[in-house]
Amino acid sequence: MNNLVPLNLVESLENLALETPNSQPTYALISVHGDPTAEIGKEGAGGQNIYVRELGLALAKRGCLVDMFTRREHPNQEEIVELAPGCRTIRLTAGPAKFISRNELFEHLPEFVEAWLNFRKCSGRNYALIHSNYWLSGWVGLQLKSQLGLPQVHTYHSIGAVKYRDEQNPPQMAVIRHHVEKAILEQTDCVISTSPQEVDDLRQFISQQGRIKIIPCGINTEHFGSISQKIARQQLGISSDSQIIMYVGRFDHRKGIETLVKACAFLSDSFTLYLVGGSREDGADFQEQQRIQALVKKLGLAAVTVFTGRISQALLPAYYAAGDVCVVPSYYEPFGLVAIEAMAAGTPVIASNVGGLQHTVVHGKTGLLVPPGNHHALARAIGNLLANPSLRQFYGNAAHNWVQSRFSAEAVTNQIYELYQSLTLSMFVQEIIQTNNLTPNVEKQIQTLLKSKALKPSEIKALEKLVDSFSNGTVQWVNN
Repeated sequence: MNNLVPLNLVESLENLALETPNSQPTYALISVHGDPTAEIGKEGAGGQNIYVRELGLALAKRGCLVDMFTRREHPNQEEIVELAPGCRTIRLTAGPAKFISRNELFEHLPEFVEAWLNFRKCSGRNYALIHSNYWLSGWVGLQLKSQLGLPQVHTYHSIGAVKYRDEQNPPQMAVIRHHVEKAILEQTDCVISTSPQEVDDLRQFISQQGRIKIIPCGINTEHFGSISQKIARQQLGISSDSQIIMYVGRFDHRKGIETLVKACAFLSDSFTLYLVGGSREDGADFQEQQRIQALVKKLGLAAVTVFTGRISQALLPAYYAAGDVCVVPSYYEPFGLVAIEAMAAGTPVIASNVGGLQHTVVHGKTGLLVPPGNHHALARAIGNLLANPSLRQFYGNAAHNWVQSRFSAEAVTNQIYELYQSLTLSMFVQEIIQTNNLTPNVEKQIQTLLKSKALKPSEIKALEKLVDSFSNGTVQWVNN
C-alpha cells in the first residue's frame, strides 16, 4: 500500500530530513590542459590546477566521488591517479601524448570528448554533474551536456575578451574562443565567477544572458598558514634581519614581473628579491625567464635577486611566510590565487589594481593596490611597507584573518556543493513534473522550494528522497 504524504512539503521535509541516509553523489571535473596532479610552476600549471585539485579533494572529504579529467601529456603517465579516497585524476588521450600549448589544443577536443564517453561507458560510472574549467574544457562540457543531458557548471579562470583587449595582434584562436565563451555563458546551467569584477567582465564583453553565481577560490588555509616567519627563514637559510620581497608564480609576460624588477631598481634600502617559480627549457616560460634575468642584470640587481626555480607545494608556505611583502604585479588576473596564499601565511600583499585582485586584496587593510604596469607607484608602495614594520604586521594579521573567514577550501566547497545539489535536484524534479500528473498546487510548492535560497542541505536531500519515492509510486499526496 502506498504511503500518504501531507501536501505541506516543508513540514514533510522537516520530518524526512532526519530519516534521509547519506548519499554519495558522483561528479566529473574537467580540466583539459590543467592536470590537477601536475607540479605547480611548470609551464601550463598554475592556479587552475590548484583550483580543480583542491575542489576535488574537498568534495571527496565531504563523501562525494570525484573524477578529475585531464589530457595525457606524456606516454609514461598513469591513466588513473588516486589523490585521496573518492578523488582521482583520469588522464585521457587526445592528440599526441606530449605537452601542447593551450592555444593549440582546440583541434584535439573532439578526441577528448570521445575518450571521456568511452571511459564512462567502460567504467560504468554515472556522473550527476559536469564542472568544466577554462574555455577548452567548457567546449568539451557543452558537447557532453548536449549528448547526455547532464547539468553543467563552468569556471572561466580567464576571459579571452579581457585578456586580449589591449593586444594589437591577438592570436587567431581568440575569435573561436570568444564564440565558445559566449556559448558557455548562455547554455551552461550556471557559471561560477570568482569575483564581482569577473561578473562585470562577463556581462560587458560576453553576454547579458546566462546564470552567474559568485563563489571565490578556496585554499588550504592550514597548509599556507602552517609556519612562522622566524621558522621559515631558518628553514630557508635567510637572515632574520633581511628585507625580503617575494614574487611567486609562472614566468609569463602577463604576470608583470618586469614591472616588479624595474620597481626594485628604485628602492634605496637594502633588500633581496625572490622570484619563486620554475620553467621548461623548451617552453615559452623559459624565454620569459631569460628575458627577466637579462633585465635584472641590466639594472644591476643580480646580486640581490634570487631565482629559486620550481618549488614544491610542501615548501611553498615557507617562502610565503619568509617574505616581508609578496608582490603580485599582474597586468591581468581573474582572481589572484597567489595573493590569498600569501595572505594566509600572514604576509601583506601589494598587487595590481586589476581584475579579481581588486576584491581579494583589501587596499589599506590587508595590503596595497597599485596601478598595473606603473613601476614608480609600485616602488613607492614597496618602500613604504619595508620602512614600516608595524604597518606590515598590521596588514599581515588582517590578511590572515581575512583569508580564514572568506577563502578557506571548506567554506568555498560548501557553496559549490550546495550549487551542485540544487542543479542536480532541479533537473531531476523537472523530469518528475513533466512525466507525472501533479496537481497545480503540488507543482507550485515544488517549484517554490527549488527556488528557495533558505533550503538546507538536509532538506534538499529529503526533497530528493520524497520526489524519488513519488516517481516510484511509493507515495501519494494528500491534503491536510
